[in-house]
Amino acid sequence: MCSGTSSGRLSQLCHFGPIIAIFLICFITYTGFLCLIQWWPPTTLASQINMIIYLIWPLIIFYNYFNAVFLGPGFVPINWRPEKKEDEKKLQFCKICNSFKAPRSHHCKKCQRCVFKMDHHCPWINTCCGHFNHASFVYFLLFAPLGCVHALIVLAPSLYRALYRNYYIFYRQTQVPLVNLSVYQMIACLFAIGMAFGVIIAVGMLFFVQMKSIIRNRTGIEDWIIKKANHRREQNNIEEAFIYPYDLGKWENMRQVFNWSANFRPIGDGFEWKVVSGCDQFTLSLEQIAQKEEKRAHSVRYTAIRDYNGAFFPIKHGCKTCCCIPFSDDPRMPICIDDEIMVTRWQKHWLYGEKVLSKSNNPKNKTKKGWFPSKIVKLHPTSMEKFDQENVDHEKND
Repeated sequence: MCSGTSSGRLSQLCHFGPIIAIFLICFITYTGFLCLIQWWPPTTLASQINMIIYLIWPLIIFYNYFNAVFLGPGFVPINWRPEKKEDEKKLQFCKICNSFKAPRSHHCKKCQRCVFKMDHHCPWINTCCGHFNHASFVYFLLFAPLGCVHALIVLAPSLYRALYRNYYIFYRQTQVPLVNLSVYQMIACLFAIGMAFGVIIAVGMLFFVQMKSIIRNRTGIEDWIIKKANHRREQNNIEEAFIYPYDLGKWENMRQVFNWSANFRPIGDGFEWKVVSGCDQFTLSLEQIAQKEEKRAHSVRYTAIRDYNGAFFPIKHGCKTCCCIPFSDDPRMPICIDDEIMVTRWQKHWLYGEKVLSKSNNPKNKTKKGWFPSKIVKLHPTSMEKFDQENVDHEKND
């Protein structure tokens, strides 16, 4: 199976992300090695040390990469329940996993599991970046650009010497090692330089983003929860500020992930977390539950008046619908006439919601949440009554 669930099998690598990542590492390393043995032959102690360091980079990179892939983020067990029955009301429930979500865990649509301290789903490792593989993932993000910097230092001068090889021969500059590359090897060298430069920029930027997340002990998802928590308090005039429970100070936050003082494994089992004073294990989960309840209260029911097959570019529903597609990894949701949907997100030509009543008997239409064109639905009578009542209440207040 290649579903991105960190099965620990080699089949986990059967995905475009790992294939591309492994190819890039191998291609840059091999091309650089071919240049290195000519540009700085290992005939002196310094050149031998340089060669050893160069060959150590891919070992470190692959070690942390495969750790991130096969160790995985850690998943909440199927059918998991908290030990204390009264704690169930403080946690969210996942219908797909049929289990409660442990604090800081979130359901991943790609992995089809609830992930411990989920940060994001990474296609390059074909699984999520979460609690147990966060350190290995960040080490990979650190060492990959450093290795590419070393490769770039080798590749660029080697290509230069190969291009001007006749110049060095003509002027008899024998003190400079000559680099002899065929046309195909020059093209490979040029591609390797471009790839190495791209890795340094792209992966280096991702490293700084992840380090910022670790220093604050916040995942990208938790950043969004905090923003919504502050907005919810402003909208509802709640005076009590929201206290994020996991910010323990930058050094302790880093130790929670890297744990240099012990066995280099992240601290905690994914179920319980160290929290600041004034908070408990369920502070963030209770805030999420409050946000979900408020979201449901503001959702609007619609009824489908046209069919939609879930196409990414539904041409028959208009050019504007095709040009203004939502930039999201959430799926498209096939809809049949008379389906009823509770909508929670609105864009100009698209809506996002969850089916509450489906008329479809097609077993392939399993998607219950997703985006669909706004043209295919109309307001449900109950929603129209709700808006009319709100308008009446508003006029009375005025």
